[in-house]
Amino acid sequence: MTVTRLGLIGDNIARSRSPRLHIEAGRLCGLEVTYERLIPRDMGLDFSAVFERCASEGFAGINITYPYKEEVVSRLHVPDPATAVIKACNTVVFGQAAPEGHNTDCSGFVSAFRARFGSGAPGRVAMAGAGGVGKAVAFALARLGASELRIFDRDAAKAQGLVDALVEARTGIRVVVAPSIEDAVLKVDGLVNSTPLGMVGYPGTAIPAAMIDGASWAFDAVYTPVDTQFLRDASDRGVEIISGYELFFHQGIDAFSIFTGRRVDAAALRAALASEELASASP
Repeated sequence: MTVTRLGLIGDNIARSRSPRLHIEAGRLCGLEVTYERLIPRDMGLDFSAVFERCASEGFAGINITYPYKEEVVSRLHVPDPATAVIKACNTVVFGQAAPEGHNTDCSGFVSAFRARFGSGAPGRVAMAGAGGVGKAVAFALARLGASELRIFDRDAAKAQGLVDALVEARTGIRVVVAPSIEDAVLKVDGLVNSTPLGMVGYPGTAIPAAMIDGASWAFDAVYTPVDTQFLRDASDRGVEIISGYELFFHQGIDAFSIFTGRRVDAAALRAALASEELASASP
């Protein structure tokens, strides 16, 4: 059986569940899949060298995560106009004339939101972070029919760049740069953390507990750990939450389809992953 070799490049991925997701998806589809964690620092290489190694050593495709989703774009052919405007890719396919880039964070968030809230619209949303995943979530919110998006990033130029991209793409969403997170969260329906705060190695929260009251839903892009401080604070206040695991799960299904041309059964994959976690937790 031909082996499909996949991997993930990122800086803080020792606990990433991506290998398990793709290997299980392959098993369910009758494919043999390998999936490697590729941490440039631990390999003694920079991102460019790791990427080139993947391109030349037989990888069918790779996922890209923090902090390389924007850096990778200049190396790719990006066939989807919306992804080209986002200027961030998390999924790369080799074997073409040039490596091909996709963004399954955008489609994955749409799927995660609809799975949680059905056809409901996001309403007014405050988002902390305008980096790679923030860009994808912003475009997903526009696709979902959000009425307004207020973006705060410590780098105001980065936030303005995302506003400009949303306007350029004629998404129709009203979008502004907020001068502070306090201003961003005033009278909103949804709260989004698209910063690394809350991730293993990046303690804290981008949206303090006192600012959560009044929102109806909250999403955290971080999924290691799943129960971030931000989501615990939101849940304690009766806010409906979407964890970063749901984005991870749905974007992973989309990425697997791009890598292999196969569509794995989502329910079967979720059950397989849950069963494995339960088994690993048993004494």
